[in-house]
Amino acid sequence: MTAPALLDQIRESGAVPRHVAIIMDGNGRWARERMLPRPLGHRSGMKSVREVVEASLEAGIEVLSLFAFSQENWQRPPVEINALMSLLEEYIQKEADDLEEQGVRVRVLGETERLAPAAREAVARVTQQTAHNRKLTLNLFISYGSRAEIVRAARRVAEEVQAGTLRPEQVDEAAISARLYTADCPDPDLLIRTSGEQRISNFLLWQLAYTELHISPVLWPDFGRSNLFEAILDYQNRDRRFGRVPV
Repeated sequence: MTAPALLDQIRESGAVPRHVAIIMDGNGRWARERMLPRPLGHRSGMKSVREVVEASLEAGIEVLSLFAFSQENWQRPPVEINALMSLLEEYIQKEADDLEEQGVRVRVLGETERLAPAAREAVARVTQQTAHNRKLTLNLFISYGSRAEIVRAARRVAEEVQAGTLRPEQVDEAAISARLYTADCPDPDLLIRTSGEQRISNFLLWQLAYTELHISPVLWPDFGRSNLFEAILDYQNRDRRFGRVPV
């Protein structure tokens, strides 16, 4: 089925997920299958980022979260890390104006202080340029690990309790959520992982408590509009009970 036909079906099938998160997996495998260097796989994945952003706008998604670079990825060879940082700068340079015009607010979430200076400057520039937009929030998770995020939130809570600005009895789920990177976003309704792998990989562990999972066999550089729309249709067929029994 074509992407336009899938989109029509989505519009007829009920509520669209407000927040879609994607673990973009398979760039290296895509390159290896073609006997290409791994960085070329990452470069090919850039067009899929554009595809899913545009498809999210068409479908009416409010928040799109993309897991681009984990804390564990810093252990990769320096050549690959440098290529990824260069691609981040290139993506922002090429896409910032279009993202602004389309109403996309870009945020880069994670330990961004670890990025190279040029990458940090690019992140600051696109964040400022698109800050006023509200049609779609694009969260790019870079140098991110969910356990570290939860530890960071717990440390902030402990500091506030010690300072007397927060009482121990006020520490609840809402208090933790309010101190996460995603404090102003709804939790993801749908998590998509590409390349067929069935792991969460330390991504949004707190926020994914009741998220629907969709595993796509498609490698990220081959993932496009139709694949996203198929995942949304799969989501629309789920019975989300959040621990309750049907009435």
